[in-house]
Amino acid sequence: MHKTIVCKNCEQEASGNFCNNCGQATDTHRMNFHFLWHDIQHGLLHFDNGIFYTIKELYTRPGNTIRAYINGKRVKHYKPVSMIILLATIYGFLALYFNASANDAMVLTAQDDHSLMALNKVNDWANAHYTAYTLMILPFLSIGSFLVFKKQQYNFVEHFVLNSFMTGQLLVLQLLCFPLTYYYQGTAIAIMVTGLISALGLLVMVWTYVQFFNKISIVKAFLLTILSYILSMIIASLVIFALVILYQLIFGGLK
Repeated sequence: MHKTIVCKNCEQEASGNFCNNCGQATDTHRMNFHFLWHDIQHGLLHFDNGIFYTIKELYTRPGNTIRAYINGKRVKHYKPVSMIILLATIYGFLALYFNASANDAMVLTAQDDHSLMALNKVNDWANAHYTAYTLMILPFLSIGSFLVFKKQQYNFVEHFVLNSFMTGQLLVLQLLCFPLTYYYQGTAIAIMVTGLISALGLLVMVWTYVQFFNKISIVKAFLLTILSYILSMIIASLVIFALVILYQLIFGGLK
């Protein structure tokens, strides 16, 4: 029989291994190196929960994993937005430190044109603020999938979670491909590397969506995934175009 103790977190009476009020473990110890190592193991290094477990699941059964998470099976998983912030921060740091990014291959060279200068500034900002840029892309992906897959009866926030996990997948892919991006930066092959990463990313998106939306046929899910991606890119492009026009109106007369 468990004795009743006072929870050190919420100061409510609790019994058993966890507090019934706030969920904190009732058996707490003074912080030491053992505590720190245990926290690192459980937070990052374990494959049965945490970020590596989530990444493993996203690259073995992505759609099923995300659907289960949305339906409530969440305790073992790293939260999707937190995962994006962590992975995007790592990638952004590497890109800035090594001065290499997949986006750099798309930089336009006609510096005398205000539109191209504005687009290059957008690219520079994205490279310098990669985490914010990644988070800003999520609403466009979510709007696209929400509109195209509306009959599947998932709300917008659930689509946001779906695309957050998928973005985490793409960030892992970019991190794995970063050595290629760095090695071939500034060469003609850099564009090919960027194209390869984009193609692999689209395949990951198709795989995830087709498995997630399992109540429709594979062919229909595939076609709707492509449509969702195109719609998302159109919406994002229109917003970027509007920002470029605004930039021209404000700074067009300045040299």
